[in-house]
Amino acid sequence: MSENQNLLAEQRRALIVDEVRRRGGVRVNELTRKLGVSDMTVRRDLDALARQGVLEKVHGGAVPVVEASTHEPGFEAKSGLELTAKEDIARAAAGLVKPGSAIALSGGTTTFALAHQLLDVADLTVVTNSVRVADVFHAAQRSSGPRQGGATVVLTGGVRTPSDSLVGPVADQAIAALHFDLLFLGVHGISVEAGLSTPNLAEAETNRRLVQSARQVVVVADHTKWGVVGLSSFAALEQVDALVTDAGLPADAREEIAEHLPQLIVAGETHEATDI
Repeated sequence: MSENQNLLAEQRRALIVDEVRRRGGVRVNELTRKLGVSDMTVRRDLDALARQGVLEKVHGGAVPVVEASTHEPGFEAKSGLELTAKEDIARAAAGLVKPGSAIALSGGTTTFALAHQLLDVADLTVVTNSVRVADVFHAAQRSSGPRQGGATVVLTGGVRTPSDSLVGPVADQAIAALHFDLLFLGVHGISVEAGLSTPNLAEAETNRRLVQSARQVVVVADHTKWGVVGLSSFAALEQVDALVTDAGLPADAREEIAEHLPQLIVAGETHEATDI
């Protein structure tokens, strides 16, 4: 039995998406050989990924979805992608957080994963415009009851986006009055030319406020975000102190990032997160 037959469905589908994006399209028979599973399994995976809007089925295989720079997938669609990478990134990023810190977490599925890794860090103050992130801390407090050293969570108001972030003037005003040690920022896209970007104009403005209120900015993004450009840029790479990503980031991208960022942390390769 091939080792890949034991992959979880979510891991297998993440590999399929990577293959489609890397090659510009794949055939079902190629995926059955690569993954060591049946045609029926591959076709079910392609059906599920097509429903999530991350690829398009064609006769005999699949191709990437051609997305406009304004396209913004919902939280559920994004949450099933690159799960292993996001968990690795979250663990590496959590090593940067000291007990007693005031931190901010933006919206996104990678910051959602990071929130779970921070539940045992004592005396945190967490500012977030993500309903999902706030729910992680609130659920932990409900299950364990009030405890000394638990996190204090500040959830901004605002208008909800498809990715369950709160944005707009209410969020912007709340964030502008605050100051935090570390901002962990999820992004739709990151590139040398466009910096950090998002398809949502209101979210771009709220992210600008988050960056302005942070002493240090850490971007948490898996390798598929490199080279992606959304409608609106909200920060240049020079405004970022560190990028935490996964081992799938290619060598040429690492070289470019090293020229623009003080620190690159590759989860699984960087043995220990250091102070930034």
